[in-house]
Formats: sequence, structure tokens, C-alpha cells
Amino acid sequence: MIMQKLLLAPLAIIAISSVSSTSLNAHENAKYSKDLGIKIETLVQSTKQWDGNFLPHYPTSNAEITVLRITIPAGVNLPLHTHPVISAGVILQGTLQLTLQDGTTRLFNQGAALIETVNTVHTGKSLGPKDTVVLVFYAGSKHLPTTVQVKTQAL
Repeated sequence: MIMQKLLLAPLAIIAISSVSSTSLNAHENAKYSKDLGIKIETLVQSTKQWDGNFLPHYPTSNAEITVLRITIPAGVNLPLHTHPVISAGVILQGTLQLTLQDGTTRLFNQGAALIETVNTVHTGKSLGPKDTVVLVFYAGSKHLPTTVQVKTQAL
């Protein structure tokens, strides 16, 4: 009887731990959290950048997450630049116009979420009348910059 209990104990622990460590994706998590009064809203989820190209693989070095609140005064044109790391942002205020070198342009208004282009030269402009405020999340690594200014002619 003691031996039987000793053999069953690990099975009970496995059963309890598998019940308490259930993984939930965003949709399932939203249903689960609703019972607690928590609201979860997916703002953006994609394997593609805003220009339609697929995201690259992550760097193989240790990850480093950077979160920046960027305020661009109304009417300001950002210099040409690239992002060597994957990033996503949410427009907290204002309107941001992003333009690729080929002239492709997208507008992102307050509340919009976007996945930035990686290693693609582009520029941005805060269209006003308010300053544009963007909360940006960069998924890079310790020795990679989040943004690299490009020294060529403006678009």
C-alpha cells in the first residue's frame, strides 16, 4: 500500500502541474480574462511589416527589448532611416505618415498599431495639427541600434 502511494504521488504532481500551467493564446486569454473583468485587445499581430514584406528572423545574440515614447512635433519630417531590428508601435496621439523610397506611403492615425519595416529606408512625417506621439517596442539585441540614419537625398 505504501509502495502504491509512492508510485502514484508523482502522477498526481504531474496532473496538478499540467492543470495549473495551461498555455493560452491571445484569443483564449481574452475569454478567460473576461470572467475577471480584464479586457485584452490585440492591436496588431502579423508575420509581415507595414509594407507587406515578411519580418526577418531574430538575431542569434541575446535579446534586448527597448520601449520608447517618441514625440514628433507637428509638421516635422524625419530624416531617412532604417531599423535593423524588429519593432512595433502604437500611435498614442496625432497622425504619422510613413514613406518608402519608392514612394509607397501609409497613414497611421491615433490608436493605430503598426509593425515597422526592417532594413528598409523610409521617412516619416508628423502631419499635425497635434504632435505625433508613438510608443515603440524594439526587439533587438544589445549591440544593435534601434534606428540608423541614412545619408542620402530626402524623399
